[in-house]
Amino acid sequence: MSVREKDDPDFYAKIQERNLLRQYDLLTNCIEIGLKKGIESFDKYTLWALNYAAVANISQFGGRYREDPIYVGNHCPPHFKEVPNFMHRFFSLIHENWELVDDHPTWLAAFALWRLNWIHPFVEGNGRTARAACYYLLCLKHGQLLPGSKIIPRGSGKIGLLTTRHCKRRMSHGNRATSALSY
Repeated sequence: MSVREKDDPDFYAKIQERNLLRQYDLLTNCIEIGLKKGIESFDKYTLWALNYAAVANISQFGGRYREDPIYVGNHCPPHFKEVPNFMHRFFSLIHENWELVDDHPTWLAAFALWRLNWIHPFVEGNGRTARAACYYLLCLKHGQLLPGSKIIPRGSGKIGLLTTRHCKRRMSHGNRATSALSY
């Protein structure tokens, strides 16, 4: 079962917003576990769960690596058969360098954000999952959940819709750079 944006944009935006809130709640649980258990708790199962939460009811392939080719603008991510190996190497690099970059707490988080978007391991929700991974690593490096409030307020029902409409309007006027802001 999935909701398609073209069938009902308002309902799709509402589902997306709820998914983001669920993903954030799951992310905070994962961070709390990571703070107790250490960086080894950051693994493919964590990312699979975060991805599934981000795309529940809007994609039928959430929470697992893609098994088909995918194209993202001008970027052609690695072949889907290479995704598991790239992800294994990604986690190895994060784990092996965790203690080495204590002087620069943002390096591995920034690397994770870039590398996950470059690999594009999932069919849908790669940006949301990459941002969640980045936040996870920042929190672990800082030893706590970072202070602040959620970006998407509960019950608004309009944030995702406004973001989607804003980006579509900007893209129709030739500004493709804003598409990166859209969930």
